[in-house]
Amino acid sequence: MRRLRGFTLIEVLVALVLMAVMSAIAWRGLDAMLRSREITQESIERSATLQTALAQWEQDLDQIQASGPGLVPPLAFDGARLRLTRRQPQGLQVVVWFVADGQWSRWASPPMTSLAELRRTWERSEQPLTLEAQRLTVLRGVQGWQLFYFWDNAWANAQSTGGEAPPDPKPNNPPPPANPASDPTLGQQQRVPIPKGIRLQLEFGPGSGYSGTLTRQITLPSGT
Repeated sequence: MRRLRGFTLIEVLVALVLMAVMSAIAWRGLDAMLRSREITQESIERSATLQTALAQWEQDLDQIQASGPGLVPPLAFDGARLRLTRRQPQGLQVVVWFVADGQWSRWASPPMTSLAELRRTWERSEQPLTLEAQRLTVLRGVQGWQLFYFWDNAWANAQSTGGEAPPDPKPNNPPPPANPASDPTLGQQQRVPIPKGIRLQLEFGPGSGYSGTLTRQITLPSGT
């Protein structure tokens, strides 16, 4: 009977080289697929984070409430911080949005019903240490921002207007002055004008995952 012939050493080495090449090709394909999946997942997470931040931003502005003439303004923007008063079932709440250290952050006080407490909280919200203690970072990689108010069918820089409506050349029936000493409840105060709309511009820095400038415009509730 004829003896069975096995593989030669060269044939075994060629087979091993072919298997190694095929494994390397398969691994590169798998690695590329995993990297693509990670990039897609990171993009989805960044988009979700951005949408969550903008949703909170719009919710705060949609619930803006003026406390009354001669008291704290409903909106105040100084280029770094936007402070506003927001209505809650338990009273008024002071909310501060600000950009610092490449982060877009939010700070909020507990709801209040006393005008004296509201004024104290409003003054305290000007202090950086107060904001740093309880701030919530909603978005990272933000280099700067700018706000514009919509008054009388025109956009105006929020800093140039000081957060107030342009003066009326012919005012009719101006509201009576407030009496802060009486410290009435917030619900009994007359509202002050609020812009018809607000435009947000966020400037993103390199490495943030976002590019360019984001612009968002929303309509504000009537403040009259």
